[in-house]
Amino acid sequence: MDNPLDLRRYAPATERNREPILAILRQVLPPTGTILEISSGTGEHAVFMAPQLAPRCWLPSDPNPDARSSIVAWQKSTPCDNIYPPIDLDASSSQWLVESEQPITAVVNINMIHIAPRSAYLGLFAGASRILPVGGILYLYGPFKQAGVHTAPSNAAFDESLRSQNSEWGVRDLEEITAVAHSHNLALQQVYPMPANNLSVVFEMVE
Repeated sequence: MDNPLDLRRYAPATERNREPILAILRQVLPPTGTILEISSGTGEHAVFMAPQLAPRCWLPSDPNPDARSSIVAWQKSTPCDNIYPPIDLDASSSQWLVESEQPITAVVNINMIHIAPRSAYLGLFAGASRILPVGGILYLYGPFKQAGVHTAPSNAAFDESLRSQNSEWGVRDLEEITAVAHSHNLALQQVYPMPANNLSVVFEMVE
């Protein structure tokens, strides 16, 4: 039988950004409830964050079956009582499976919207607005343009590289993202500068 740990995937950026992200999440997340992670990827953030954010529970998700296999493998290698098995969830879908499951008090999305089509982040905000209660938090992490301008030459080069791979990818403009969020009753609460010219962007669900 194959060793399930062999299915673990690794993202080099995770070890660099997980501590700064955790520090922000500790400040902004509701004190209890379930945190839905959209586009969990390898699962490394999930198994690192979950035990340190207890008593909150962490629900990883990803539309890619290979990513979900990696998440499960990481869970087997790093057991934790407050993390759920990953679910199949496409952010751009008009309905998320979790809508009929346990209540969600926060949605976390790390390094997705610049390597996904516009439909993915439009779906992210629409889905978050469907499942979050008033006071619920949507947290985004990644590179952003501000006022249409890249915040560093490295981000401009990264953006060019992304668009050369897929015309639907690219570093998003924070003002555009904020306008979409507001249209779904998600109010911008705070923007935190992060290492490597990234930002943590925090939205709160309002009435």
